Amino acid sequence: MKVVAGVGGGSLRDVPAAARLAEELGYDAVTTGETKHDSILVMALAAEHTERIEVCSSVTICFPRSPMVLAQQCWDMQAMSNGRINIGLGSQVKGHNLRRFSGTWSPPAPRMRDYIRGMRAIWDCWQNGTKLNFVSENYTFTLMTPNFDPGPLPVPAPKISISAVNPVMASVAGEVADGLLPHGFATEKYLVEVLIPAARKGAKKAGRPMSELEISAGGMMVIGETEAEVEQGLQRLREPISFYGSTRTYHGVFRAHGREELGMQLHEMSLKGQWAEMRKAIPEEVLREFALIATWETLPQVLREHRWYASRAGLRLPAATPAQRERAAWLIDEIHKIPAPNWDAVPL
Repeated sequence: MKVVAGVGGGSLRDVPAAARLAEELGYDAVTTGETKHDSILVMALAAEHTERIEVCSSVTICFPRSPMVLAQQCWDMQAMSNGRINIGLGSQVKGHNLRRFSGTWSPPAPRMRDYIRGMRAIWDCWQNGTKLNFVSENYTFTLMTPNFDPGPLPVPAPKISISAVNPVMASVAGEVADGLLPHGFATEKYLVEVLIPAARKGAKKAGRPMSELEISAGGMMVIGETEAEVEQGLQRLREPISFYGSTRTYHGVFRAHGREELGMQLHEMSLKGQWAEMRKAIPEEVLREFALIATWETLPQVLREHRWYASRAGLRLPAATPAQRERAAWLIDEIHKIPAPNWDAVPL
């Protein structure tokens, strides 16, 4: 199992040091979200100041960006990093696309499929000199003159991963992507019974093995020094569970656990602005049902038992002191010993 560190949550000035530390500790990749900072800027900084680790986003909001623009950005970073870029694409929800980005909206799964195929057609043009002639329902790319062609790379094209909340997008990931990035609001049960089977159907449709799709561990994690610290962290999950659970887009997770009524209750409360009351509405058993719970000492075994379905896991390992850095290096080494799943060997 690969281990991934998050960077870019604070100031952009902190990214180089955080990326270098992750590389020193033995992480396999660094990744960044896209909330208060542009993910491409964070990725470029991380790539510039590291030499070995993969540089990823989880995620880059793609629909407000033209595939041509993002294809060029990834191509440049892939050249600069000597082949270490893995761009994670996220569709975002309709309201953000229309009202935050002033963009357009159409069914996201077919659009994501066209988006990725369009980027790869552009890259094929640059790498192999093929005529650019990509025409789909959502995108058309038929013009590429020498002045705008950056030319081939000495390394493979960047990887592309997809963030998936529902099985339709997971199927697209299985069909056309290099990686599946489950949302944080997910559970082992939802992933194993809903998302991964959908991804496998997408892979079968495309005639490709599941071994070509890297699956990241999803879900919420509560990890602490002691059981008491873990318990405090568990109670803090009331806020994200109530927040995401109030949005109907995520109710498939509740459905997998037979808790649809809780999802609708949270949705109705959110419409009334009852945010504090929503947190109190989360039953204790839901906290434990939805979260991976471990101390730092038990983490490798817990990952082995409850994130066995994935080949990579994102972790925030404390590394402020020499002792914590030594423990972080030990944890990474132990997690590397966890075998990646062989989904091709499991019947559909």
